[in-house]
Amino acid sequence: MTPNVSSWHTLFINVNLATMSDDSTSYGELHQAALAVSHGKIVWIGEMSTLPAYNVDEVNVVDGKGKWLTPGLIDCHTHIVYGGNRANEFEMRLQGASYEDIANAGGGIVSTVSATRAASEEMLFNQALPRLKALHRQGVTTIEIKSGYGLDTENEVKMLKVATELSKHIPVTVKRTFLGAHALPVEYKDNPNVYVDLVCNEMLPAVIDQNLADAVDVFCENIGFTRAQTEQVFKAASKANLPVKVHAEQLSNIGGTELAAQFNALSSDHVEYLDEAGIKAMKDSNMTAVLLPGAFYFLRETQLPPIALLREYGVPMAIATDANPGSSPVHSLQLMLNMACTLFRLTPTEALAGVTCNGAKALGLAKSKGQLAVGYDADIAMWDICQPAELCYQYGVNPLTMLVKEGSIVISH
Repeated sequence: MTPNVSSWHTLFINVNLATMSDDSTSYGELHQAALAVSHGKIVWIGEMSTLPAYNVDEVNVVDGKGKWLTPGLIDCHTHIVYGGNRANEFEMRLQGASYEDIANAGGGIVSTVSATRAASEEMLFNQALPRLKALHRQGVTTIEIKSGYGLDTENEVKMLKVATELSKHIPVTVKRTFLGAHALPVEYKDNPNVYVDLVCNEMLPAVIDQNLADAVDVFCENIGFTRAQTEQVFKAASKANLPVKVHAEQLSNIGGTELAAQFNALSSDHVEYLDEAGIKAMKDSNMTAVLLPGAFYFLRETQLPPIALLREYGVPMAIATDANPGSSPVHSLQLMLNMACTLFRLTPTEALAGVTCNGAKALGLAKSKGQLAVGYDADIAMWDICQPAELCYQYGVNPLTMLVKEGSIVISH
């Protein structure tokens, strides 16, 4: 079919492409290539030698001069909306304080909940904006933002409103996840089932009424919520036609991933203690495993995720920052690429797939984002690198030279 070159808005020429075309064993490389964009979508890809004639006066031509294009990066698991910070606890731990000492001093997630509840929407927005900007400047064009530090209806809604507002100020697609079942607030410490009822019967309906969530998450863990409580939340989400995902198998294995698979969850996240039965359930239900090397590093964990088994079963592996104040105060997806390789032993190809095509799968966006392919959103990052592996090899020097969001150039150096 002859391409409709008259509709082209932007044309990238003399570029190398890592198309990340749904295959973690290959970058989908195309050398000495060109890529055309129209109305926010990719409409043509091919080698320069096959580029059709076009009117140079009608197309914005970007000469990449041998640079590399990848899909815009996807950070599919973050908690960047919260009040305060926990640097004091970090220092206390390094001075010898135990987690119990910190908790008795009002620390831990309780301190973040208190600070988040005390903050106005404007305060939360102003604190979250620099975090999102830091990720965006490193090539992120899509991000997931979870609630979970309000732990009551008013403040969970407040967090999700801030997440929604952020997308209006930075050219990033924001997917919002309701995580009311993140931890047990102190006022319900002796009544966990009553709190879960509140999550299902009051919080979730309020979030839905205001169209503030794209998915529902639960922290299913010995220190979080039981399988039965998690199932109750999942049933409420499913009744509302919201997809689910799960924090599971981070510290132990109580079967959260297998339960999530029964609800056709998008992903199971952390998964250090995931077993073969859980992996098989993920494969059968087309779930994505979201690996979070930042939390693994910051908490000095030693239990590695079952990478070999995930590979064996062909379960897609995504990579994310897990940016949060307690266990991963990290706002660099480029650093996560390196950590995924050095700590988890992923190949650079697997790691890059983790923040592109597989990150898209984890958010239910596999048909529109995460690949350089005709018909996909024109979310594109241009890098001054000689080969894609450089994105995993070094960090601290940002090789991003241009970022395109739905066809518009939003960063250019």
